[in-house]
Amino acid sequence: MSQGASDSEAELAARALGGDDRAFAVLVRRHKNGLYGFVRRYVGDGDPAVEIIQETFVAAWLALRRYDSSRPFAVWLRAIALNKCRDRARRATVRRLVFGDRDPDAPEVQRQADPMPDAEATMLQRQRLTRLERAISRLPPKLKEPLLLTYFEEMSQQQAADLLGVSVKTVETRIYRARRRLAELLSLDLE
Repeated sequence: MSQGASDSEAELAARALGGDDRAFAVLVRRHKNGLYGFVRRYVGDGDPAVEIIQETFVAAWLALRRYDSSRPFAVWLRAIALNKCRDRARRATVRRLVFGDRDPDAPEVQRQADPMPDAEATMLQRQRLTRLERAISRLPPKLKEPLLLTYFEEMSQQQAADLLGVSVKTVETRIYRARRRLAELLSLDLE
């Protein structure tokens, strides 16, 4: 078993706070894949997601003193990542106001054709996933956030409510509205 593999997140955070870079590296390894999935679904594109993950871990390192060890480290990281995603969305809105629809970070501009031909089934599945990710990324943050946290991050509605600072009923309502809006967006995408 590698060093740190059996340590609790609270122990690792305390050691990292004491200057042990390897302890923080263990935390990064434990959480980077799950965090990437969350951010990727939020922003709808892989390259910005990687940047946001990097920003999240830097912010976590700098804010380690504020980590409450009675809460799961993953939830704390997602709160930081969520703020980074929101910041990016605000910056993108400002860029759209300034530059119009020619946003250089738009997924349509960033996406390049895959040079390797795929089997038809794989291509159809990829198209469906792309449509879903595009539809999710078009949801307003108040609907997108509880949906991502509960469906993709597998948080309970209570955990999502605590993270977002709203009631469980609000999370439930927003998930319902998000699912309904996703259905609308996906049906429009087929026309």
